Amino acid sequence: MGKTKTEKSGFSFSAILRNQLFIPIAALLLLALFNLIMDPSFYAIRLGENADGFKVLSGNLISILDMGSELAILAIGMTLVTAATGGQDISVGATIAIAGSVILRVVCGGEQSVTEYKAPIIVALIIAIVVSMIFGAFNGMLVAIFNIQPMVATLILFTAGRSIAAWINNNTLPVVNVKSFGVFGNYIPGFPIPTPFIIAMICVLLIFLVLRFTTIGLYTQAVGINENSSRLNGINPIFIKFLTFVILGICVAVAALIKVSRISTINYSVVAKDIEMDAILAVALGGNALSGGKFNMTASIIGAYVIQFLTTTLYKFKVQSDALPAYKAVVVILLVVLSAPVVREKLTQLGAKMKANKKEVS
Repeated sequence: MGKTKTEKSGFSFSAILRNQLFIPIAALLLLALFNLIMDPSFYAIRLGENADGFKVLSGNLISILDMGSELAILAIGMTLVTAATGGQDISVGATIAIAGSVILRVVCGGEQSVTEYKAPIIVALIIAIVVSMIFGAFNGMLVAIFNIQPMVATLILFTAGRSIAAWINNNTLPVVNVKSFGVFGNYIPGFPIPTPFIIAMICVLLIFLVLRFTTIGLYTQAVGINENSSRLNGINPIFIKFLTFVILGICVAVAALIKVSRISTINYSVVAKDIEMDAILAVALGGNALSGGKFNMTASIIGAYVIQFLTTTLYKFKVQSDALPAYKAVVVILLVVLSAPVVREKLTQLGAKMKANKKEVS
């Protein structure tokens, strides 16, 4: 019996379910449909003037692209760490506080408040990246060399990181009273799209070029799937695990620049609070196995913006901030369960069964 047109083209319900992008895109569409039904004005985009008199775009969708940018950047590094080690780094929020504190220390030169830079921003960013890479290397050393489970190894910085951040600036909260400093966390003068989204897209482009033209992605997956086998094939698992934590450190420093630029100062106990949980959820929502192995960077990045979409939706419908994590947890648990391989396999089998029954009836 000949194949149908859809079968010849390779299109089937089971193939869609097996695609790793299915869950994050489905979640995105469900949230979009919910907001469309409940309040179509959710999608209104306005062109107005900001406090400096420049034309900028605003609205919930713009807010999602803006506020989800740090999470998307962190999802890049967290995906690689998860794939290589089968564990997660829970210290990224605290390390953002450290990197942000370093940036302010360099820019302010140790002063409480400045009206001009004591050092160029690029210098501050480079130093922050180096510091974040060092802390990433510290985590990587504990995991790769001493074989400590990643969540336990990163618990050290999770606990001590914010205290280190406060110590860097002698427990003061430096303020940068220079308008250009706010560009990285807000808008470029004369450009209507939020700068954080532009930075995030540059980071996304860079990581895709790295994955396309180097073997980092392949080696990371190989180590995550079978460390012993990868070693026999000439791959150094210790170096790969170490490298993924260092790359995450770079992502952390970039996210820190955006964070401190938004408000031109820092609050050590609040900045990037719980962002590590959202980054892990973005990776899981992207259908990546938290036990390591094969990963899909595109799915993780979409997952990051889905998390922010959910957060913005809950704020839109006036969910109290202290109850927000509970609502988010319920929805995310459902999405993560649906993305689990065993559930997707069951759905695939159900689809095949329904298709077989339909053929029998016809």
